[in-house]
Amino acid sequence: MASEDVVEGKRSESAVSTIVNLAEGVKAPSHAAIFSICKSLAAGGIAGGVSRTAVAPLERLKILLQVQNAHSIKYNGTVQGLKYIWRTEGLRGMFKGNGTNCARIVPNSAVKFFSYEEASRGILWFYRQQTGNEDAELTPLLRLGAGACAGIIAMSATYPMDLVRGRITVQTDKSPSQYRGIFHALRTVFVEEGPRALYKGWLPSVIGVIPYVGLNFAVYESLKDWLVKTRPFGLAQDTELSVTTKLGCGAIAGTIGQTVAYPLDVIRRRMQMGGWKNAASVVIGDGKSKATVEYSGMVDAFRKTVRHEGVGALYKGLVPNSVKVVPSIAIAFVTYEEIQICSVYFYHGAGMG
Repeated sequence: MASEDVVEGKRSESAVSTIVNLAEGVKAPSHAAIFSICKSLAAGGIAGGVSRTAVAPLERLKILLQVQNAHSIKYNGTVQGLKYIWRTEGLRGMFKGNGTNCARIVPNSAVKFFSYEEASRGILWFYRQQTGNEDAELTPLLRLGAGACAGIIAMSATYPMDLVRGRITVQTDKSPSQYRGIFHALRTVFVEEGPRALYKGWLPSVIGVIPYVGLNFAVYESLKDWLVKTRPFGLAQDTELSVTTKLGCGAIAGTIGQTVAYPLDVIRRRMQMGGWKNAASVVIGDGKSKATVEYSGMVDAFRKTVRHEGVGALYKGLVPNSVKVVPSIAIAFVTYEEIQICSVYFYHGAGMG
């Protein structure tokens, strides 16, 4: 009995010793590591807020075009739509829903850029291990994968905010009931429609975000690398690209990504309106029609949209969205990189590194 106690005591001491050794081996994150994380998150958040505010009127018009009833057309195009909003709702109407949008896009953008950096590091490490080439670099396909991972993580983390942003954006002064803000909208949806309603349209959103965000990062980074290596038309000086050239890369990346993923964005937005008891009057805008707006799922939403409105309905709002996306993505990428550069100067200038 005594010998068993001795053995048990030795086991306990060994276990404690192992835990202590492991604890000693775990080092607290360095100031540089913490700064790097904060820098990435802050730069991504600021980039998202700046880029989205710059194109807020176009963002609202795009959503209104996506969800308006085919039998009660009020918005016939980009210029006419913007004029109509200005005439009927004024300056505030142009930026309606932008506060909610920024409250969503700032954390979304922060998580997206940070996730892309981390996913890129992980994928590159795995790729080098598999190929045995320690000098291997990310290929466009690997960048696409890293961007897709980042998009899925960011979209899932902030999706309820995107849903209520869409609803706040399309409501007008004639709507029978009003969401008073982000938290009121979240609470109302949760109480009246249930917690699952906060993720309506999540599946087409995730499917759409894979090519959208994936292509954004892949095309942008690959274009930059190609320009630095080939230096066509003198666009690259040494290993640096000008802000204007970076904006061009971002614009091309945004155009390709959003064109591929746009039909899924339309379906997502329509599914988000489903189950909202005032959706018909909000979407139509006259408060008279009581037509239901309901879809049983993503495939049903595709089928009903195409059957009732034609294939062209899947690209409603594409023009204002293109006008919006080109500067928005470009501004986001460039703002992110410039803030990263400035923060490094600040870090070293303050004697922190």
